[in-house]
Amino acid sequence: MMGAGKTTIGRGLARALGREFVDLDHELEARCGVRVPVIFEIEGEAGFRRREAAALEECTQRRNIILATGGGAILAAENRQRLHERGIVVYLRASVDELFRRTCRDRNRPLLATADPRGTLRELMTLREPLYKEVADMVVETGTMPVHTLVKALLPQLQAFEKRI
Repeated sequence: MMGAGKTTIGRGLARALGREFVDLDHELEARCGVRVPVIFEIEGEAGFRRREAAALEECTQRRNIILATGGGAILAAENRQRLHERGIVVYLRASVDELFRRTCRDRNRPLLATADPRGTLRELMTLREPLYKEVADMVVETGTMPVHTLVKALLPQLQAFEKRI
């Protein structure tokens, strides 16, 4: 979900593992030359999701990267399949209240530009959580743990998982 820490934790993992970090939203912004909210404004969510799927297709073919997807990337079945087949998927989970706390001042979240952003987060979580769990190889509660502590705890789990595949 947005605000779960995908970019921050992803960067920390990439540094610790000596891998390239790729944020799918930043990749889309670089390709389009505009911020995500502008893509939403011009093309709507459907247009954004088409661009997201194309970028995900390309990025998931790369090796030895840490990829942070947008929270809605899992909505498309083909995206879930690509993620599941081409990498280790870590679902970074946080409560709706924690997600709201982290995102309430962020104006770069078009889906939260509503009269009730907390309610929107709750609805998105209800819709998306089963999909996150479907594709996840690991579920990690981000809670209020400091990023460096979370990354340090996640490293042996990832390394053990990699040895099994």
